[in-house]
Amino acid sequence: MSFKGFTKSVVRAPQTFKQRFNLGEHTKDPVFVDAERRFQELETETKKLHDESKKYFDAIKGMMTHQIEFSQAIAEIYKPISGRVSDPDSIVSEGNPEGIAACDEYELICKELLATLQPELEMIETRVIRPADELLDIIKVIRKTITKRQHKQLDYDRHRATLKKLQDKKEKSLKDEKSMYKAESEVEQATQEFNYFNDLLKDELPKLFGLERDFIQPLFQSFYYMQLNVFYTLHERMQGCDIGYFNLQKGIEEGFEEKQGDAKAQAEALAITKFKTAGAKRTPRYGPGAGNKLALEDRTSRLAITNGRSSSSVTSPTRRSSTEFAGTAPPPYSPGALTGANLQEKAGIGRANSVGSNWSSAAKSKTAPPPPKAKPSRLSGIPAAESVTALYDYEAQAEGDLSFTTGDIIEIVHRTNNENEWWTGKSRGKQGQFPGRLLVFLHFIPLIKPNDLERLLRRCILVVYQDCLSKGVED
Repeated sequence: MSFKGFTKSVVRAPQTFKQRFNLGEHTKDPVFVDAERRFQELETETKKLHDESKKYFDAIKGMMTHQIEFSQAIAEIYKPISGRVSDPDSIVSEGNPEGIAACDEYELICKELLATLQPELEMIETRVIRPADELLDIIKVIRKTITKRQHKQLDYDRHRATLKKLQDKKEKSLKDEKSMYKAESEVEQATQEFNYFNDLLKDELPKLFGLERDFIQPLFQSFYYMQLNVFYTLHERMQGCDIGYFNLQKGIEEGFEEKQGDAKAQAEALAITKFKTAGAKRTPRYGPGAGNKLALEDRTSRLAITNGRSSSSVTSPTRRSSTEFAGTAPPPYSPGALTGANLQEKAGIGRANSVGSNWSSAAKSKTAPPPPKAKPSRLSGIPAAESVTALYDYEAQAEGDLSFTTGDIIEIVHRTNNENEWWTGKSRGKQGQFPGRLLVFLHFIPLIKPNDLERLLRRCILVVYQDCLSKGVED
């Protein structure tokens, strides 16, 4: 878009917005609206005709090309891997001479058939695809003309709105008179340009629709006859195809099973076709299924080596039963005993001998740690129970009601968001229903001292009493 076109788009933007949302006055021509709708259908269908005919052309040509490539791939499979030790037929010059000959013959037939169909394919391109391309070029030019007409309509409506605004102004200054004169000339010019394009399209589009019928009818007939020629050629050539490798007297499935033989069963019997995702089961190193060898043994053997020499005279400790350590008490601890030569002796052989029995006995004699303290209620996930206080006395009216007096603390069991409904609560060891409007919530009660509770209740009652007096309620 040029700078001039961008400037015009900016000037037309307000009028475009009004037209899109149907604001203000807009010029409407029913004849052109109907013609534009028909033209849009013609544009869509022509594009579809071009695309589908091109797909048909590519499908016929691609079908023959793929058949040729299919026969070449089968021939390569039939050929052995000559000179390789892994090929059992490497000494044979050809693995399947009959199959390879059939593939070559089939490839030759497909190439001849493609050459025979080439004139028909060229006719499809020249008589269907190319005329559709030319019609699309004409439609693009007409579409530009329709767009030009829409721009002229925006200018026409915009200048008319400006002129009407100046004419409706009661007191006009000299500047307004000059602006109105300029607006009148712009409206006159915009009217001429809009009428030119509008009348041109209303006159020429019906002629285009008449030519459309004359264009589509021969185009469809040509495409129909060319399809018949393609189908007849394919049927005739393939019907006369006689390759001795194939037995056409049998059905497709029967012939396939005869050629296949027991090759499928032999392939499934091969070990490499049965892929296993897991090997032998391994013993876990850690966890419940791990080996029962104590890690303490390795630690004991390391402690038995002191001062750079190994205690070879000390035998490796073995696992002992729990009954062996039951009667053995731990040796008394003496700070002064571990000095001098005794320190070396106990650090060496003494550790190796006593590490099993002494450590186990000490672990058993140790008392269990005390249980953890209970979690505070304010930190637990259980929501705290709601409590309310009674503002008035209430006597039970029926069975299941809860009676209370002014100032009683009631624990809420079930309530609704509406205080005019009946709630369920507990008070003085009893549970029942009561009107919710007679209570007040005590979310702040834990923060109030017990001595100030009575004073707070009296103040609440006084506030409610003053509120009743202000509303004219005497009782």
